[in-house]
Amino acid sequence: MPEQVRELTLHELSFVPEAGEVVVGRLDTGTYAVLPEDGAELLRRLYEGMSPAEAGRWYEAEFGEPVDVDDFVDGLRELGFVRDGSTPDAAPAARPVRFRRFGELLFSPPSIAVQLGIVGTWLWLAGQHRDLRPSPHQIFFTHSLLIVQITIMVAQIPLLFMHEGYHILGGQRLGLPSTLRISNRLTYIVFETQLNGALSVPRRKRYLPFLGGMFADCVQLAALGIVAQVTRGPDGGFSLAGRVCLAMAFTVVMRLAWQFQLYLRTDLYYVLATALNCYDLHDASKAVMKNRIWRLLRRPARMVDVQRWTERDRRVGSWYGIFLVLGVGTLVTITAYGSIPVIVQYFSTAFRHIGSGSFDAAFFDALLSIAMNAIQIGAVVYLSRRKRRGVRRPAPAERLT
Repeated sequence: MPEQVRELTLHELSFVPEAGEVVVGRLDTGTYAVLPEDGAELLRRLYEGMSPAEAGRWYEAEFGEPVDVDDFVDGLRELGFVRDGSTPDAAPAARPVRFRRFGELLFSPPSIAVQLGIVGTWLWLAGQHRDLRPSPHQIFFTHSLLIVQITIMVAQIPLLFMHEGYHILGGQRLGLPSTLRISNRLTYIVFETQLNGALSVPRRKRYLPFLGGMFADCVQLAALGIVAQVTRGPDGGFSLAGRVCLAMAFTVVMRLAWQFQLYLRTDLYYVLATALNCYDLHDASKAVMKNRIWRLLRRPARMVDVQRWTERDRRVGSWYGIFLVLGVGTLVTITAYGSIPVIVQYFSTAFRHIGSGSFDAAFFDALLSIAMNAIQIGAVVYLSRRKRRGVRRPAPAERLT
């Protein structure tokens, strides 16, 4: 029997009751555990200063059965809840959250009303003018394929920053230490929001940070459409600025549609998982579906143990598979009505310019544009192969470990 622990000091923890269970976690590291109510009460006694022996006696008196406190404490150490020198002591949650006031202002009722007014104005304008509605052909706002390509790439950066910024400010409004990380994934700049503290607040308060990005996209779409409308020329046609706005508006629509690919961990997935009171619905539902397939194929050895997920995740995951299928259907729809028309128009224009027989500006423009795309695709293939080789061939230190 392991030696009885006499002293125990825990990190700052949050306790959030949810549907007969309690989500306990560290806000500073984003480590959480879902405990039954009796387990959470035992942890709370330890958190309040009881020794493990005293907490064990309290548990037996309260619930009428003994508990292996040593095993319980070992589990807490694995989660990093215990201050024993093996886990970081940093507690960013104790420090004031940056831009919290800005987040409160951005999502205050007057600000929300103004932003909804922008969206409503665009909806009214789009109802009056069909050419304001997003369409794949709007991507090509000029005859130069190279200018279109570079403009789309560069203009995406502030739009993506705003999308993730709304996630960040939605979390910081609640006092969560949200952060924005800019990284390079293959050949693309990627903005990633880290919102580890979301489970430290009640479920009803998590929707705003999760939906913040999609709300930002709606505001972007509306603002771009309004600018396109007010910058029309005297003849009613769109100005260059208006055509650029419509091109970017179409990319925003594609990003909004992408959120419905529920086989991925999209913003909308987190909203649904929260509404369904699940914690790892994505992996649980995939595991349930794979087990069904392996069972039908009579390959039980390939099945995974679903007990690692909560009972709620397993129960919802048993029927959530239909949403995974619908997510794939979303991908097919986006490809058919968004991506393919753009690709077809791009290559038809490029090959027409290259095959014209004239070595003019249009010829070199199309040639450089295709070369730029080829370099990007080549870089993606090269880096992905290099990454796979790195996984197959671990470093000597890793092999020794």
